[in-house]
Amino acid sequence: MTLVLSLKAQPPQRLDLSPLVPHLLKDKSAKEIAGIDLATTKEPAKVGDIFRIRAGSVEEIRFDGGSERFDNLGAGSSAGRVVLTGDAGSNVGRKLAGGEVVVTGHVGPYAGSGIESGRLEIIGDAGDFLAAPREGELHGMSGGTLIVRGTVGDRAGDRLRRGTIIIEGDAGDWLGSRLVAGTLVVLGAVGLNPGYLMRRGTLALANPPDLPPYFVDCGTYFAAFAPVFGRALKPESAGTEKFFRGALRRFAGDMSVLGKGEIFVPA
Repeated sequence: MTLVLSLKAQPPQRLDLSPLVPHLLKDKSAKEIAGIDLATTKEPAKVGDIFRIRAGSVEEIRFDGGSERFDNLGAGSSAGRVVLTGDAGSNVGRKLAGGEVVVTGHVGPYAGSGIESGRLEIIGDAGDFLAAPREGELHGMSGGTLIVRGTVGDRAGDRLRRGTIIIEGDAGDWLGSRLVAGTLVVLGAVGLNPGYLMRRGTLALANPPDLPPYFVDCGTYFAAFAPVFGRALKPESAGTEKFFRGALRRFAGDMSVLGKGEIFVPA
């Protein structure tokens, strides 16, 4: 039996859910968990005030009911599984260091910011700055896997350093801006200026956008790794496997910076 936290009513303030991850709740009783403070204002908000608690193993924590006021869901988790049925706020899975976080609804900005390892899956849509760095940080996501089944806002994958992002819906403007390394796949449409100032790394775009002039058309491109990479990602996204199985056209850039990045589109 897993630990289940059922939402009693919509919270009166934004909540910091970062204490509710498997490694921090290990060996805590239901009473101790109920007393954890989640407040972000001067008004107290204990776990027991917000949720009904069904005791169980903290290796998997299930939230029954969501809110756009739930910030930092699964943030910093290093093992186990966190599942939320419903929506969540900002910073979902931020600094994830292992294990898995799954949200069945929509999430706010900065989901997956600073992921180091593990897996984050968002069944709905995500806001701006998916996997991007927060203020003062040099890099965004640096490892792991991030899947969004819906659409995402602007600046998705900004300063991606390592890891794989799959977006099955549409993406906004400035996709993969300042990309350093890693792979970002979009199966839907993309907005303006994808790959802006990308130095290295790979964008795979199923619907070819109008690319800026600082990307060089390298023509049809055969890469032996592509179908192998696609097959590895098939359990996560059948559409991604299909994309990498087909003929590809390669663009190199951004030539206004280092220029060692690449954008793949269908040939």
